[in-house]
Amino acid sequence: MAKDKYETISKLLSVLFFVYLFLVSIGLMGEAFKGFGKNFAENLIQTTSNPFIGLFIGILATSLVQSSSTTTSVVIGIVGSGAMTINNAIPIIMGANIGTTVTNTLVSLGHIGRREEFKRAITGGTVHDFFNLMCVIIIFPLECLFGVLSRSATLMTKVFSNVGGITFTSPIKIATKPAIHFIDEIIKKLSLYSNTHYIIILIISFLFLFLSLYFIVKLMRSVVAKRAEIVLNNVLGKHGVVAIFVSLFFTAIVQSSSITIALMIPLVASGILTVETMFPLIMGANIGTTTTAILASFATGNISAITVAFVHFLFNTIGVCFVYPIKTLRKIPTSLARGLGNLAFRKRRYVIIYVFTLFFIIPGILIAISKWMK
Repeated sequence: MAKDKYETISKLLSVLFFVYLFLVSIGLMGEAFKGFGKNFAENLIQTTSNPFIGLFIGILATSLVQSSSTTTSVVIGIVGSGAMTINNAIPIIMGANIGTTVTNTLVSLGHIGRREEFKRAITGGTVHDFFNLMCVIIIFPLECLFGVLSRSATLMTKVFSNVGGITFTSPIKIATKPAIHFIDEIIKKLSLYSNTHYIIILIISFLFLFLSLYFIVKLMRSVVAKRAEIVLNNVLGKHGVVAIFVSLFFTAIVQSSSITIALMIPLVASGILTVETMFPLIMGANIGTTTTAILASFATGNISAITVAFVHFLFNTIGVCFVYPIKTLRKIPTSLARGLGNLAFRKRRYVIIYVFTLFFIIPGILIAISKWMK
């Protein structure tokens, strides 16, 4: 008995270590992509007044920097400076919500070596993509025709415009920052050129990602699979509204929907969590991630900045309120994700084509055409 207890504790500590390594890998990936594309993304955001092209600029810019919070913060700063109108910012915010899902799809690629596991990981990793795409398809025309988001956000701004700023630091960022900084500094010293520095960081991030995911899945299956399955699927699965609020609260603390959802992907891949149970957690994460921008905008005291932050909040909240209560609509993202998962099971390369096409090729081509036609 003592030996079994020791083994269980040892495995749980190992799980915590590999979860930490997993979070470090995501942080390193973000650093690499920001190094490649932050300046480009900032310049890109300021290039159009066409709402349709603005949507694709939001997708591409966020895919490059791997963070909707970064894109939203840049947009808030530009709007606050008067260089962009609120109406021009709104489509970029919507696009950022699609672009941010690329992180979870890339995380699911970490399971590519094990076919059945990969199918489940892709299903879990892309349901966020399809949900946010669905929200854009519903809300984008309503905003263009009736100004649903801009008018509602303006009304909210009048109520909250005198609220003082509150600062909050993510505990996960505090925990992983020393390791990320240490690795970054070592690579920087060893690299001759700045571009190779970011390439090496990206390679290391993927190595850490693959390694951590492999051991997280393996260890969790042997230690907590049955218990976690009961709690997650029987408790959260039967109480979707509770799951939304749990995820919202957790995401508000860690300040990243990508981290919340990325932590679920190994659970889905190992069969512990079903995609139906994961879906309300995704909805909660979508709302929770907007709190960072709202708090930051209060600190600026700028009316336009607060309005843009509320646009982000309203877009995600309206999407949840519109989709979740209607069972038929709820099934659309999960069915599409399952379809892509089944396709990935047969031909794994199709997922890589999907990622590059949705997040980079289509937005890049449309933005290039719009610039050429000016």
